[in-house]
Parts: sequence; structure tokens; C-alpha cells
Amino acid sequence: MNIDLDPIRVEVFKHLFASIAEEMGVVLQKASYSPNIKERRDFSCALFDNQGRMIAQAAHIPVHLGSMPLSVAAAIAHFPDLSPGDVVILNDPFQGGTHLPDITLVTPIFLHSSTSQAIQELVGFAASRAHHADVGGMTPGSMPVAREIFQEGLIIPPLKLFEAGEINQGIIDIILANVRTPQERSGDIWAQIAANNRGVERYQEMITRYGIDEVDHYINELLGYAELMTRRLLKTLPDGTYHFTDYLDNDGVSEDNILISVTITIEGEEATVDFTGSAPQQKGSLNAVYAITLSAVYYVFRCLIGQDVPNNSGSLVPIKVIAPQNSVVNASRPSPVAGGNVETSQRIVDVLLGALAQAFPQLIPAASQGTMNNLTIGGYDRVHDTPFAYYETIGGGMGARPFSDGPSAVHSHMTNTLNTPIEALEYSYPLQVMCYEIRQDSGGKGRFNGGDGIRRDIKMLTDVSVSLISERRQLSPYGLSGGQPGAPGKNILIHNGKEHLLPGKGSFELQSGDILSIQTPGGGGFGNPESE
Repeated sequence: MNIDLDPIRVEVFKHLFASIAEEMGVVLQKASYSPNIKERRDFSCALFDNQGRMIAQAAHIPVHLGSMPLSVAAAIAHFPDLSPGDVVILNDPFQGGTHLPDITLVTPIFLHSSTSQAIQELVGFAASRAHHADVGGMTPGSMPVAREIFQEGLIIPPLKLFEAGEINQGIIDIILANVRTPQERSGDIWAQIAANNRGVERYQEMITRYGIDEVDHYINELLGYAELMTRRLLKTLPDGTYHFTDYLDNDGVSEDNILISVTITIEGEEATVDFTGSAPQQKGSLNAVYAITLSAVYYVFRCLIGQDVPNNSGSLVPIKVIAPQNSVVNASRPSPVAGGNVETSQRIVDVLLGALAQAFPQLIPAASQGTMNNLTIGGYDRVHDTPFAYYETIGGGMGARPFSDGPSAVHSHMTNTLNTPIEALEYSYPLQVMCYEIRQDSGGKGRFNGGDGIRRDIKMLTDVSVSLISERRQLSPYGLSGGQPGAPGKNILIHNGKEHLLPGKGSFELQSGDILSIQTPGGGGFGNPESE
């Protein structure tokens, strides 16, 4: 079938694919049980073609942009003969996952046939990834400062959760037997199943309306369009080699700073992003798997395009990513990785932007807070007579831009979640929010000032176990072009009215009445503050 290129139809199909992914996200949010998914929207939904190329991802979580295709690839590799009614589940970071709380479901989409069930053509995949607030492990919330991945929770290799429409109850039973909040986990998994089913239905409806030939044609057109726009971006950058280094505070096991180094080489319409020189994989849980590094690269270049380009696999075609094996940006089993997804991803973005600022200084902002300020609290809720596990990331200051101040009190870069509203938090958990405000004057000064961070104080209403994985407590977010760095963050325990400074990473036992104060970093400033 010969189909002429119609630019209007390209735009129509771009929004058709995106709308399916968005609708999947609405289903997942509304059907979920946990505040982390329902309120914070810590999830992503996406569509893939039958080769595993990402067609569209809703505007959910940037850290999932480049990593979800690896989950689909793992599902295809393990089950090359998927059938209608199959659903693959996985969270193994070394087999397509990111870190253990991120559980991914992959559902194949087959060409709908009302006349014959004998042979059905595989036309694509619907996938959803959600951060589950507890998947077992040594601490509630499954975000500990661990020394090996086995301490971080239940590892799920690619498995068939459903086969030909029949659920494998044994897999569900194993998962629920290894988590602290089984009812919540069960509800969230079924919400993901519902989201994937919606994606399958909408995709099949689209094929019924337009025909498989036309749908496939515009998939390729959209992939090619995203690649073309990336190549056009790279052509606007001056050819050359740009190098930048930055550091993570530590891995929670030792006090040593952790080097992240990148060299970006621009040659015409292509780029090579090389992380050679970065630190080796660490004993603590700040290791990132390759999928995370790929996502950070995808995110940065996707932002630079600055136009309404579809989120698909075409954007990465002109970019080669080199991440040495057994390094902190491409760790190997059995390294712990809980913090790599959330913290190392942020620092990778910092070094990428720092390098690109040399090539594109009129566009690149100073460093944002550079952390997700991960907080988990777990214990026993005596009011509801049930265990609980609370997880949250907390926003901070964004870096100033070459033309304006940085926004204050926002989630930036690799996280795109919301906060947990005070009302939802206090309704769901034995916790009380005592203070929630902008951390004044924490942004770096400059011709344009960095955004301010957040102060969030939480009072424990029962004895609890707390885990913190936070960054930029020692090393400040950098400024650019003479701008000053943002203020580093602080974690403070208020016990019996006295303040005790806590490290950036660690697990602690808190008593009822204790207050935990999380004070997040500000963004770096841009330009000399003395200049007019």
C-alpha cells in the first residue's frame, strides 16, 4: 500500500499515540491504591511498536524515557513467542529495570480479528511502570543504604504474570508474601494491568479505524521526525569536544565523593556522549544501571530541542552513549542500585548540562537542586491496625537561566512527580506535617538568582523506621557564568526539642513525637551578581 506523506496526518497520529499513553496514565492514577501513585503520579505509560521501539510516552517521569524500551526489549528477549492475553512483569535492574520499587508490566498488542483466532499479528506493546512504595528488603519503603541488591527488596526477572488471559497466581502470591503492604501492592499491580488493557484497546481501535498499513507508516514517519529534529539540534551546536565533571556527596557507606565525568563530542548531525573516567561502581546504593544513564542523556537532548517533538526512540538514533561497564553509570550485578535511579540520574544531568553550557551558553541553566530528597517512613499504624510504608521525593530550587530566575520549590529534571498533599499524607499515615514552606534565600545569587528549596517538617505519631537517600548535602549545586552556587540541603532530627544534624543517607529509628525536617537545596545562580 503506497501512502503519501501528509504533514497534517503526521501531527494527527502524533497526538493519537500520545493520547493513548495519557489515557493509560489516567486509568493507572485513578485505579491505584497508594498515595505515591494516586497523588504523586510516580509512574509512566508508553506505547511501543512490534520491534520494541518506543512510539509515545505520556508526559510522566523523565527517568523512564530511555529506560522503558529496555524493559520491553527484555520482555521480547525472554518471551519471543508472546500470545494474546500474555502480560510480562519485571523489576530486575539488570534485565531491563531501573531499581526494584519500579515494577514494569508489558502487554503485547495483537491485530484484532473477529473472524479468526488462529493466527494474530503482533503489532505493538503497551507498558506501564510504577514506583511501588514497598517491595520488601531491609527497610520499609525499599530504599535503604544497601551493600548489595538483595537487601533492597524482591527481584522480579521477566515473568509471565498472565498467560493466554489466565493469571499466574503463584507470582502474585510470591510478591505479596515479600512486601510489608500487600493490599496496597495488589491494588497498584491491578491498576497497572487495567492501564495496559486500556492501551491495548485504544491501539486496536486505532488500527480498526485507520488500518495497519497506515498506522505503521506514520509510526515510521514519527520516529524519523524525532530523529530529524535531533539531528537539526546537533547541527546548531558548534562542532567540538566538551568536558565536565561533578561529584556525588557519597554513597552512604564511605564518605568519599563520587566522580561523574562526561565528554560530549559534536560532529555535524551526530553526538557521542562518553562517561569514561567516571568512578567505578560503589559499595553503597548510588549505582546507576545503563538504562538510567541512557534516560538522562535522552532527557537532556530532548529538552534542548525545545519544540513539540514526540517522545519516541527516534530521538536517540543520532546519539552514541558510552558508559563503561562496572562503573557508577553502568553498574553490574549484584551492586545495590536503589539510589542510582533517583540521585545519580540527577547528577548525570548536571554534568551533561555543564558540558553543553560550553557549546550553548545562551540556553543552558545553572545546576538545579540535583537530588530527589528520597524519604521513606514505615511502621505500624495502630489507628488502622495495619503496617504502612510511605515514600516521597521532595522538590527544591531550579537553576537560574540565562534570561530569568530559577523557579522555587519544584521537582526538576529526572523527576516529574507531584508532592503528596498534606491532607492525603495525614489521612493515609500516622504522620503530621508541622511545616511546609519555601526555604528562603537558599537559591544561589547571580544576575539571575537560583530558585529556593523547600522545608518540610514531619512529626511521627508512632515509632517508625526512616530511610533517607539525599544528595547535595555537602557539595552545592553549581552556578554558571559567575553565578553563585545554591545552598546545600540539610536533614535535621528534632528530638525532645533539640536539633540533631543527620547525614544525607542512612536509616534511623525514630520515636513517636520526633520531627524530621528536610530542607532541600536551592538552585545555582546565573551571571555575576554585581553585573547589571
